Amino acid sequence: MPRAKKLIRFYAARDLVTALEDWRTWLETERRTSRHTVDAYCRDISFFINFLHTYHNETPTLNTLKELEPADIRAWLAARLNEGLSRTSITRAMSALRNLFRFLNLTDRIDNQSLAAVRAPKPAESVPKPISPDDVLLLMRRALEIASNRWIGARDVAILAMLYGCGLRIDEALNLDQEDAPTNDIITITGKGGKERIVPVLPEVIDAVLKYRDVCPFPTAAGNPLFYGVRGSRLNAGVMQRTVRMLRADLSLPETVTPHALRHSFATHLLAGGGDLRTIQELLGHASLSTTQRYTNVDTKKLTEVYTRSHPRAVTR
Repeated sequence: MPRAKKLIRFYAARDLVTALEDWRTWLETERRTSRHTVDAYCRDISFFINFLHTYHNETPTLNTLKELEPADIRAWLAARLNEGLSRTSITRAMSALRNLFRFLNLTDRIDNQSLAAVRAPKPAESVPKPISPDDVLLLMRRALEIASNRWIGARDVAILAMLYGCGLRIDEALNLDQEDAPTNDIITITGKGGKERIVPVLPEVIDAVLKYRDVCPFPTAAGNPLFYGVRGSRLNAGVMQRTVRMLRADLSLPETVTPHALRHSFATHLLAGGGDLRTIQELLGHASLSTTQRYTNVDTKKLTEVYTRSHPRAVTR
């Protein structure tokens, strides 16, 4: 049985080998796909062809692909998952297979719609790693030290304090107006979908915002933005994201240190300190508790501890 020259260790009938070689050439020349992606796609398809060889106990041909059913593709996905392939890699493999079948259809070799009935598992949602309280303090101190202007340093510290101390999204903080500035122990935040929530405010956060407003060169009357950019308009989130990138590089902190990671740290540290998930859900403005569980990276043991401590019917043995 012939072996495809440019593909990795699979055996197939000549018509299928020729089709796959033409597909690779099409990716490289007409689609101008990067070499890295082409190689990855070809490895995925090689595994797929080898699976079909074993699964059907016969040499795969173009007709094999033409007659594939959704159950065959699902069996391949299950096999790859059992081999330890990550969900992200499975998603890429499905993309490679769809790309191949699209090419085979465009070149009038086969027309098989079985792939449309199969969904790859969704990649796991990633969440930023929490930042330690000590590193948060380092960020704030360094923000004051490297700012080009005193008021800008005070502004950046106030924003960092609100993200970490109140668990705000960056856009939630930057959309605040002067009349929204925290002056007591609670603040009303308008989150996603226009949904309002009440968030407690630490004295340190109130103090940081007050110090910023005292030195801010722009109007602090109601109706104006709370946080200004250097030209006097509302501060853009991209500016703050660049500032945090500069700070973390200066302090040799990991790339996972971002404005959003401060919100994540707020939730994680509350949970570690004994806070319950329902309260944290409300503080973060999550519609679903399952979102909060993923967000705080909660493990089963921690959930059990929270349940045992909090639920009135929980029994400690």
